[in-house]
Amino acid sequence: MRKSTVWRIAGLIIGVVIALLWMMPLIWSVVASLRPINEPFARGHVWFGSTLSLANYIHAFQIAPFGRYFINTVLMVTAILSVQLVTSSLAGFAFAFYRFPGDKILFTIILTQMMIPTVALLVPNFQTIRVLGLYDTIWAMAIPFWGSAFGTFLLRQTFLGIPRDYGDAARIDGCTWHMILRFVYLPMAVPSIIAFSISSVNWHWNNLLWPLIITQSDKTRPLTVGLARFTQLGEIGAQWGLLSAATLIVALPLFILFVIFQRRFMEGFMTSGLK
Repeated sequence: MRKSTVWRIAGLIIGVVIALLWMMPLIWSVVASLRPINEPFARGHVWFGSTLSLANYIHAFQIAPFGRYFINTVLMVTAILSVQLVTSSLAGFAFAFYRFPGDKILFTIILTQMMIPTVALLVPNFQTIRVLGLYDTIWAMAIPFWGSAFGTFLLRQTFLGIPRDYGDAARIDGCTWHMILRFVYLPMAVPSIIAFSISSVNWHWNNLLWPLIITQSDKTRPLTVGLARFTQLGEIGAQWGLLSAATLIVALPLFILFVIFQRRFMEGFMTSGLK
């Protein structure tokens, strides 16, 4: 057997082992969620129960209105992403296609947003939402995230990779700036737009702290805040099977979304110049 073949097989085995170790928490969550409710976890007995059961999933839907939480979460991420795509596309196009005094300084200032911890903005954002009278609404969860420094940076890098001759030719033919953006730049940036969309949806779908602060009723709570209810079930201790089932219910839509768009997701970061 050739030496290169041995190294290839060894690398494959190591990769499989690392993948299994990385997936172990997910595998355990699936197994725990299928464990019968009346069979508690004990030391040395934390995997399969006597049978497989969907009782934890049924009980999870009985405890919390996951349907309402799911709708709230979809509305929230849609309200955020739809505006982010507009603002990030416009800003990215401006910094990539035009040159104006102070453009590099302004772009640097925008990028500093990524260095500011989210928790540092909780108090001013809360005060703004309170003044606007939007407390405990979907808009309250969405408005602070309508501008995205990462989205601006990602789309700027993508637009810089598009030959400027295309835009100049369109301008000579009489196209306005928004026509150049709509018909020349955006179609070529679809992979990056999909990559940013998945990143944005994933971040805000899993965000807990801000929705926890700004909501107080089931009519506006997203899935992550609803999931917190399962950590406060009383004096009986942690119900790991029930908690695992609820966690998988929250994570499943994102997993399906990534599986569908994973190829476009990777293409988006590769074509934007990010490694």
